[in-house]
Amino acid sequence: MTHLQNLDYVAIVIYLLLMAGIGLFFKWFVKDVSSYIKGSGAIPWVAASISNFMGLFSTFVFVAYAGIAYEHGMVAVTVFWCTVIPCIVASLVFAKRWRRLGISTPIEYLEKRFSPMVRQTIGWLGVCLRILDNTVRLYAIGIFLTAVTPLSLPVCLIISSIIVVSFTLFGGLWAVSIMSTVQFVILMFTSIILFWLSLNHVGGFEGIASKIPDHLNWFNGPKGQLFWLSVYYLMIIIKYNENWMMIQRFYSVKDERAAQKVGYLSAALFFLVPVFFMVPPIVARISMPDLPDKEMAYAAISNMLLPPGMMGIMIASMFAATMSSLNSEYNVIASVLSKDVYQRLIDKNVSEKKLLRVAQVSTVLVGLIVLFGSLFIKDFGGAFEANKLFTGIFAIPIGVPLIMGVLNKKAGKRGALATVLLGSATGLILNSFPDLLSWEMATAIEIIVCFSVYFISSELRRKGQVKKEVLDIFEKLATPIKNPPQIDVKFSNSLRILYIISLLMAAILFISMGLPSINELSGLLSVSSGGICIVLGILVLIFIKKK
Repeated sequence: MTHLQNLDYVAIVIYLLLMAGIGLFFKWFVKDVSSYIKGSGAIPWVAASISNFMGLFSTFVFVAYAGIAYEHGMVAVTVFWCTVIPCIVASLVFAKRWRRLGISTPIEYLEKRFSPMVRQTIGWLGVCLRILDNTVRLYAIGIFLTAVTPLSLPVCLIISSIIVVSFTLFGGLWAVSIMSTVQFVILMFTSIILFWLSLNHVGGFEGIASKIPDHLNWFNGPKGQLFWLSVYYLMIIIKYNENWMMIQRFYSVKDERAAQKVGYLSAALFFLVPVFFMVPPIVARISMPDLPDKEMAYAAISNMLLPPGMMGIMIASMFAATMSSLNSEYNVIASVLSKDVYQRLIDKNVSEKKLLRVAQVSTVLVGLIVLFGSLFIKDFGGAFEANKLFTGIFAIPIGVPLIMGVLNKKAGKRGALATVLLGSATGLILNSFPDLLSWEMATAIEIIVCFSVYFISSELRRKGQVKKEVLDIFEKLATPIKNPPQIDVKFSNSLRILYIISLLMAAILFISMGLPSINELSGLLSVSSGGICIVLGILVLIFIKKK
């Protein structure tokens, strides 16, 4: 594969400057730790939804899922759709509850609900899981950059880590949410351009069907088997609904109706977009059947079909996806480390200014740990296999008491601790013998163990043992919010202007990179995308009226 050219690097620099401007803009509005970690409870629901969508996937999709698409085809979309059901479940069951709690971190309620020990146990295991997840995400962007640059994997990982931490450090959740919206626009237009170029390259879906018909089977390969899919879908339902970043989006919007909209719009996005992402690596299987690493399929087909400049936008899009995901994760981990660890265990009387500084230092430390861990992901079999293994072992045991704790008031601290400890031990032991027990069977047994322990402990606990604090929590969960916070008018107008400027900058990026190849389909699509961004900016100007 050829490497990036000068025009590609120009596109990347323009993109990074745009993101830097957004981060510095929101630095003015981050005055305390509440603004940093939950946006003062007034993030617009559309921005929160797009941020949630962008945060729940990253370049991991364009590496791990692209590897599945390259090897087995459209089953990658079937696997990807595991994200739709959790978002719908969240909207129907959990969104209102999390918003009504009015918490600052996703596990803050665990102390009153169970005990300080449960809070700390789930907190630390949750931090470990988030860090393991993020090592996979950082590894994915490193793999993508390695495929299109002369740089080694460690160098790509270091550069990516510095960029992600820098953008997270200053703007907090406001910057994460708004950057995600801008990144979403760039990512979607770039992915759609590559989608059409890929189909055009092989003669449409008919061309795919004539050469590799099995790749159009939605249940092709081992990951299309019913038992495997059932276990994977159930695992992701648990993982996403205990996901601190998604929970954070629910309590960061102004009211519970907005919280539900976050889940529904996230589900719609997860359902509609994966086809655009998965077709290019399927085409790569036709054009490059002997790729040495299947997880490089998306990068390889991008490098083959996109002209100079446009490939730079694609790399910017990959950074967009990974930055949104890691920005969100680093931010929510920092919130737990600052509020649940530092303030709880080290300095209970810490000032807001110092606590904000602790959150920012925590972001840097988390970034360094993730960078170190990402160097070893290849030893686990690549991005998808590592993510699947980490999720199965840790997300299920900590997820069951976390999500069931807001539904069932009977279970106590012993049941919660037993679920976490026995579940984690079960997962570790069963997954230690992959030759004897498949991943899906080991994970299914772990799920059964976790729910069994939790519900048995609930039934063994007498009604009179329920603490007053727990009853207060459930009363709060049942009480609608009457006076939600409002966004400051001056800030709202500034936000509107920022959206317009960002869309115009994206338009300039697409048009300037497309003009050199305007006589080709790729250049025409790029310039057209820039024109659509201009139209969107005008629509924001007209329909989102100044207050």
